[in-house]
Amino acid sequence: MATHRTRKQPIDFRKEEVGYVMQRWRASDSCSLIGVGSVGKSNLLQHLSKPDVQKVYMDLADTDHFKAIIIDPNMLGPLPKEGGADFDQVRCWAGYELMMHRLFMAFYPFEGMDPEEAERFYDIYQSLQNGNNPLYAYMGLRYFELGLDFFIRRGIRLVFMFDEFEDMLRYLPVKFFQTLRGLRDINKRYLSYLTFTRAPLPALVEKFNIPELEIESFVELFTDGLYYVGPYNPADARRMVDNLMDRNQKYYPDDSVEFLMWATGRYAGLMRSTFRLMDVLGPIDGTGRMNDEILRTLVKRRSIREECATLWKSLSGIEHHVLKSVAGLRKYEINSETEQGVAMLVQKRLLRVDRNQQRLHIEPPVFRVFVMSNPESETDIG
Repeated sequence: MATHRTRKQPIDFRKEEVGYVMQRWRASDSCSLIGVGSVGKSNLLQHLSKPDVQKVYMDLADTDHFKAIIIDPNMLGPLPKEGGADFDQVRCWAGYELMMHRLFMAFYPFEGMDPEEAERFYDIYQSLQNGNNPLYAYMGLRYFELGLDFFIRRGIRLVFMFDEFEDMLRYLPVKFFQTLRGLRDINKRYLSYLTFTRAPLPALVEKFNIPELEIESFVELFTDGLYYVGPYNPADARRMVDNLMDRNQKYYPDDSVEFLMWATGRYAGLMRSTFRLMDVLGPIDGTGRMNDEILRTLVKRRSIREECATLWKSLSGIEHHVLKSVAGLRKYEINSETEQGVAMLVQKRLLRVDRNQQRLHIEPPVFRVFVMSNPESETDIG
């Protein structure tokens, strides 16, 4: 996730998702968010981290005693090659170091804290990073635990929000996640986690060949806190388009704006890319939704295909199979696997069930046309 400052969103931005998450946080529970590529993940996580948002949704009298901290796996330090000395220990240490650093940055410059206390925490922070200590890789958990305890003893509740959590599952050993569960068990009222992934955690555990029983205790934290993040609601989507028009000094009639939101299904990335092509499309009247030729024109543009490819690559093989079957590119076979794929795609808002006609429809429309172009792999997107 990019580290640049994001535009401040209104308090009611993503109100359904934020309301759910902060209801979990009020109960000191963890939650798992699932959303496909192009869904606007970064803006949501940044919004969840804002104290003014937390104050409104969680009815906090004092936001100084609550902190939600984003953990970006792209900021993990270099990891040792498999088979090297202390392989698992050093990879675990890298996870603790990243979390400790973000904890440090979340409270820096420690305003309102006694200077001696701030210095004591800084000493713990430095000790975790001290490569001169031959046991540093083994002591990472102990120093991270001391760092957490420093704030928890002061009654501060902490939530670590793991962005692109797939990468952490892919690169860090199971022991790291077992210790996160252990830290949570010790500090139940004060420590919670949030993961953002493109597929449910059990599916990722299977995909990465992680021993299910070994990571089960960690995954259990999220069993009752699963939420599928969909595209923007109409109010958020309209605000985004209005903001794009203001920033670019371009103004389009309501019919064109309505077409943009319909064609993109209100997915943030697709909306942004389509907005840049509105001049190419020219005026669009109320019949634009009946015209697949406009959608095909959009899908021919590289920026749109890349956004659609981001959606496509965030899906599993069975989801690809189901979408191609719905698009008429393959024969549709009803079995437990395809039924599960349909259920997942419906929850991800990429399939819509028309019960009157007993049919499935691919959403959003521009993605439907992309699927009908028969994408096979990343190399086909160009």
